[in-house]
Amino acid sequence: MSTSALQKAKGFKKSKTGTYLSMGTTAFGAVTVAKQIKKARSEHDTLKLVDAVVSAAAIVTGLAILYRELKRLGDDDVLLG
Repeated sequence: MSTSALQKAKGFKKSKTGTYLSMGTTAFGAVTVAKQIKKARSEHDTLKLVDAVVSAAAIVTGLAILYRELKRLGDDDVLLG
């Protein structure tokens, strides 16, 4: 792998595409959390419910941080430049 290609690969996480990919994988975790919440409610398990709610808060926070990074990138996309 050439140095240029290696630099592009390292910059992927800071690109719009990389940020969108991160947002997608983070949002996919919401499906699991929704299942945990549904199961905890049906079992009347307060501790599992609290755990799922905290996980959901972490997902929301992660998405907010990624959205902020996406806004910060603007037109300065690493892969395009």
